[in-house]
Amino acid sequence: MTKTASPQSGSGGDVRLRRISKTYGSFTAVHPLDLTVPAGSFFALLGASGCGKTTTLRMIAGLEDPSTGTVELSGEDVTALPPYKRHVNTVFQNYALFPHLDIFENVAFGLRRRGIKSVKKQVEEMLDLVQLGPMARRRPQQLSGGQQQRVAVARALINHPQVLLLDEPLGALDLKLRRQMQLELKRIQTEVGITFVHVTHDQEEAMTMADTVAVMNGGRVEQLGAPADLYENPATTFVANFLGTSNLIEAEVTGVDGDDLLLRAADRALRVPARRCPHAARTGDKLLAGVRPEKMALAHPDDAVPEAHNRLSGRIKDAAFIGVSTQYLLDVPGVGELAVYEQNIARDGRLVPGADVVAHWNGAHTFGLDAAQDISAGADVDEEAA
Repeated sequence: MTKTASPQSGSGGDVRLRRISKTYGSFTAVHPLDLTVPAGSFFALLGASGCGKTTTLRMIAGLEDPSTGTVELSGEDVTALPPYKRHVNTVFQNYALFPHLDIFENVAFGLRRRGIKSVKKQVEEMLDLVQLGPMARRRPQQLSGGQQQRVAVARALINHPQVLLLDEPLGALDLKLRRQMQLELKRIQTEVGITFVHVTHDQEEAMTMADTVAVMNGGRVEQLGAPADLYENPATTFVANFLGTSNLIEAEVTGVDGDDLLLRAADRALRVPARRCPHAARTGDKLLAGVRPEKMALAHPDDAVPEAHNRLSGRIKDAAFIGVSTQYLLDVPGVGELAVYEQNIARDGRLVPGADVVAHWNGAHTFGLDAAQDISAGADVDEEAA
């Protein structure tokens, strides 16, 4: 997508991290990594608490000194520069607005600090950008959480940074407001054309807003790519489980049929596109056949199932109606538990706990992962690296 900078904005700059790392004594918060954030993009660092995403952001901002490696902004090595000499601004979760100043003066603060006397036009344009023009003379405490967040973004953008860093900026908002602000932040980024680097633990938030997502785990980038590609083609069990829910079925490769690998799991034949397996699997190899719950369907044993579909027989263990869909938990002999999400378009009254069913799905929706990986990956960690 082409970004068009508004009159009040500067152009976005790229960010290049070269073999950057951070250690605290014997603890490594960020292992050496190389990462490039393209100019003008909306980039998300996504991961559970303790994965190193905030530490990485703070090294870009200059708030943490890297143990090794360099930070480059628009081709300039800024590793040794203090935060105030870098063309970046940061928006934190608590917004840090001045309660004794009205919204206009909060936004104007950076300009006045730089000795700029005529600030009216720039501040008004920025408040219009974040749709807060009529509220210019209100105090922060008179605004909602989402409005305060917009003020913090406006105050950061008015300084014309090349890169805007956002550290969990929506974490304090309720669910409905958070979803609204996701769209607002994306709109603002598209309008101003500045590079946004956004840290979050919220998968939906990252996938809604970002052009590119780096999934971090244990101080490393586990996988990097467009949100849809990460979701549809996870490269590791951690990514498969962290981005939504995945059914991971232990299977063995039994052969090849055209572009598909033939598998056997719990005495059932399955197939997976070879291109969706990250390694060159051969006959006899073990792998995990993965499928998202919403890609699957349930049928009564007496009903017809498309011949080409993968299928597994089991029994409904639990069913939860959540409005737009019903989430089923199946017990499949030889496989374990599988989740199936079906839209509530025409509910089948026979699909109740205790009923025998056939779970089936198009084989093209299957992906393959290395069976040696830990299928429990994706669990949260309790503490964020300092």
